[in-house]
Amino acid sequence: MSTTLAKKETVSRKWYVLDAAGKPLGRTAAQAAVLLRGKHKVDYTPNVDCGDYVIIINAEKAILTGNKLIQKYYRRHSGWVGGLKEVQYKRLMEQRPDFAMELAVKGMMAKNTLDRNAMKRLHIYKGAEHRHAAQQPVAWTQE
Repeated sequence: MSTTLAKKETVSRKWYVLDAAGKPLGRTAAQAAVLLRGKHKVDYTPNVDCGDYVIIINAEKAILTGNKLIQKYYRRHSGWVGGLKEVQYKRLMEQRPDFAMELAVKGMMAKNTLDRNAMKRLHIYKGAEHRHAAQQPVAWTQE
């Protein structure tokens, strides 16, 4: 039995649009991570960057289920004593919903050079308009 492996030169990339309106933040992020990595393709190869471009629209209308708006925090540390900064997700979703979506997608990607390059193909917008109409993106409907 032979196995077909994709090569970097033969990868064809498509543009997909994910609408996050009314959907859980994590489900949308998980689907975006699959598309960015290329795991939905038949010729997926783990050591080749064969993913597609992903546009996420309506990031501000994504929902968090349960009590995550109140109980979940985004934390970062400067490295100095007392340098912990934390933001409640309720405030983060009000002020920077695109950043919250980017954090969710980044957390679902593997931590290596292929996926750091794949994150450059992710475009997130708060509203319904995006500026990639020239690429003729296709709406992703499979859940």
